[in-house]
Amino acid sequence: MTRLFGTDGIRGVANADLTPEVAFSVGRAGAAVIAHAAAPEKPIVIGRDTRLSGTMLEAAMIAGITSTGRNVVVLGVVPTPCVATVTVSIGAAAGVMISASHNPIEDNGIKFFGADGFKLSDAVEDEIGEQLNHPDLPRPTHAGVGIASLQHGLAERYTQMVVAAGVPLTGWTVVVDAAFGAAYEIGPVIFERLGARVIAINAADDGGRINVGCGATDLAMLAAAVRAEIARGNGRCVGVAFDGDADRAKFVDETGALLDGDHALLILARDRRERGTLPGNAVVATVMSNVGLERALEIAQIAMLRAPVGDRYVLEAMRAGGYRLGGEQSGHVIDLDRNTTGDGPMTAVTLFAVAARAGVRLHDLASSLTVFPQILINVRVEDRGIAEAPAVLAAVAAAEARLGAAGRILVRPSGTEPLVRVMVEAADLRTTEEVAEAVASVIRDAAASSRAET
Repeated sequence: MTRLFGTDGIRGVANADLTPEVAFSVGRAGAAVIAHAAAPEKPIVIGRDTRLSGTMLEAAMIAGITSTGRNVVVLGVVPTPCVATVTVSIGAAAGVMISASHNPIEDNGIKFFGADGFKLSDAVEDEIGEQLNHPDLPRPTHAGVGIASLQHGLAERYTQMVVAAGVPLTGWTVVVDAAFGAAYEIGPVIFERLGARVIAINAADDGGRINVGCGATDLAMLAAAVRAEIARGNGRCVGVAFDGDADRAKFVDETGALLDGDHALLILARDRRERGTLPGNAVVATVMSNVGLERALEIAQIAMLRAPVGDRYVLEAMRAGGYRLGGEQSGHVIDLDRNTTGDGPMTAVTLFAVAARAGVRLHDLASSLTVFPQILINVRVEDRGIAEAPAVLAAVAAAEARLGAAGRILVRPSGTEPLVRVMVEAADLRTTEEVAEAVASVIRDAAASSRAET
């Protein structure tokens, strides 16, 4: 039986795969399962990003949850890490974020957080899946029905927490690309409160443009804005881009260079080690993290553990080993000293704080990471299992033989989209490109043959 939950909650095309009926059933089942561990008076917190389908699914989730007798606290449009923070701060039974993060406009998703602010375990998610449409789920009447209340003010707790983690940024210019997503309002406000001059782009409640040519999935617009400021003589200008639900952040430094999650992880880890606040002198990254990060961390006497791709796997490895810092190249950084989940605004604030305290440029802090040429090709497929087709496995083996010890290849199905991702890393760009395209071509052919057979 196919699992209802994927690597990051439930995802699908809104109103096709992820319908209001599904959201209603998930709300009922989730509330019933969570009720086992939470007092009945504790509410469930709900937030969402700006997607056009967000209010539709939010209404369905609220209806499902309240139909079991559980109250709901509605936050409106807020970043995913805000939901986790508020859930813990008000002692809620659970939190729900309605978002498909970096996915295209037509997609949406549902993420659950437990009362502790952490995403649910596989076992609890599976229990929710098993309870869908179960006839014994509670359905009280009269005064037993739950109610929903809109409480935008609770998001201020998150904003204050993030600002408190920073240092004054007087004299800085920060370009904030909010990706028309969940941080469209909170993102710029955070840096204004820290004293920076803020230039906000793509910072509107416009779910019809979320992640489209902007934000953490496309840094071209942010880079152009920062470079324009640099050309005007503003040498203390940096940029930050969030994705649709702001659990990720990527950056542009004072020279206009692009910085990803590997750069952020290196800078934060090195700072923590110098201050003696990096348990085990180790961080958790993923199999996608550039080998340049591994070597830069080694020079800094910091160990790097590699987890499978996905923030849940990074978090599992962190908690199992007692580590406090981990992240992905995609910009999804988890700092357990600050929050329980990936937090784009917090990553940005703490990263800028390192540079501000040291009185140096972000560019200088990142320059010790020599990035090995890395190509990522996303092949759209109908069946992600095509990654295990014999022809694909043979192509991967041939690529590994060609790369030898000087490079590596990773082929994996996406956990959130109908894609097979091909990542190749090598010492020179030409080899990297050739190997990546050769394997991607085999996947395309295998996918086409599979469609023809059906």
